Amino acid sequence: MKKLRIFWTGFQEKYSIILILLLLIIISSIINPNFLSPANLANVSRQVSVTVILAFGATILIVCGLIDLSCGSVLALSGLLSVSVYKMTGSLVLAFPVAVLAGVMANLLSAVMVTKYRVPSFIATLAMLAMARGAALLYTRGQNIYQIEGYTVLGQGSILGIPTPLIFLLIFLMITWYILQHTKLGRSFFAIGGNENAAIASGIHTDSCKIWAFVLNGFFVGVAGVLFMSRVNAGLPNAGIGYELHALTAAIIGGTSFSGGIGTAGGTAAGAFIVGFLNNIMNLANVNSYLQQVVRGLIIALAVIYDMRARSKRETGS
Repeated sequence: MKKLRIFWTGFQEKYSIILILLLLIIISSIINPNFLSPANLANVSRQVSVTVILAFGATILIVCGLIDLSCGSVLALSGLLSVSVYKMTGSLVLAFPVAVLAGVMANLLSAVMVTKYRVPSFIATLAMLAMARGAALLYTRGQNIYQIEGYTVLGQGSILGIPTPLIFLLIFLMITWYILQHTKLGRSFFAIGGNENAAIASGIHTDSCKIWAFVLNGFFVGVAGVLFMSRVNAGLPNAGIGYELHALTAAIIGGTSFSGGIGTAGGTAAGAFIVGFLNNIMNLANVNSYLQQVVRGLIIALAVIYDMRARSKRETGS
């Protein structure tokens, strides 16, 4: 019996998020048979892909003991600059790297504030949230950019019947998994998030690792900006409002510890799909939009409480 209990405890720790996701899918399909229709699943995957890619960046930062509150605003700025370049040149080959460069540069600025001037990442990225949003609104004078039909291939297209955003999601899932699990940099992220003083004592260049964490996050945010603008078929300076909370929620629900040092790419993806499927079934069931906000807030609170309790158990060894 004791061995069975130990096995079940280990199984829960590793696969509980997958079990929750499967249970949600089953319940949702019972509530509304249209939930499992190919069209609905394709629609959900397109919507969730942006959040998942942002959440991968958030996971890397949180594992490293950092946080990003600016990803929604940086998404808007990078996506707008990319759309603008596409309008001028008609070339996705030129427009795509512009978004990535904008995302990386914004995150580098946050990284400098954190590593050189010792500004807490919470404050540094909060400042970036305001700067990036203001820059996006200033650049377009608050106006949307339309007539970008050829740009939509990345957000609305498909390859062999698979939505293009879902393909990007899978690619970034593999990238995040490989970085965290199979690189020295990834191991350094875990060490810094787990105990930064111990990481310094072991010879890890913590500032360099933090800069790399922000750079990777900026890369992910830039790509997410392209996918978002491509999916909505417009350049929106007010895009991505609240997306930083969506990304953090997905990461925390997926098992990333808010205290740092713990997190997986697969768990984050599962967490994002739980939130996405929950939002979708509430829409299909015509749940009041204000009540949906209450439910999302409750999910965040429960996820953080669970994380704090799990952390307390790890520290006490019980």
